[in-house]
Amino acid sequence: MANKEAAIAELTDAFRDSSAVLLTEYRGLTVADLKKVRDSIREHASFSVVKNTLAKIAAKNAGIESFDDSLAGPSALVFVHGDVVAVAKALRDFSKENPLLVLKNGVFDGAALSAEEVRKLADLESREVLLAKLAGAFKASLFGAAYLFNAPLSQAVRTVDALREKQETAA
Repeated sequence: MANKEAAIAELTDAFRDSSAVLLTEYRGLTVADLKKVRDSIREHASFSVVKNTLAKIAAKNAGIESFDDSLAGPSALVFVHGDVVAVAKALRDFSKENPLLVLKNGVFDGAALSAEEVRKLADLESREVLLAKLAGAFKASLFGAAYLFNAPLSQAVRTVDALREKQETAA
């Protein structure tokens, strides 16, 4: 009984401390396959094989109810503490090679995600790429603004030069 309570407390903390939690089914995967999954997401997440009843209790304790109907069969939870998109990509790529790993659903920042929404997350570009695109857009906007501010000044200089030349030729 004490072991179950400790496991529930540990899972509850994992739910609360994660920015996202993804539910998978791993029926038929070998231990070596599970190790590959763990290795592919190790930088941003942890992969935990769980007992469904304990996971349901822990999820409820953490205020998450979207897993209630999905926790059936051999389940594993992916507790994301880093880049959610990178983890979703890694799981998607692994499940393409090993269709026995099934993404069921998830929770991201408290919002329930369907399996389809998790796949859409995987299709997003990485955080670094999105930040680089944003920086490029800012740079282009700043360049445009600088050009806009310099244009009247350079036009005024050309006008003054033309007037000066006209006065010199007239005199």
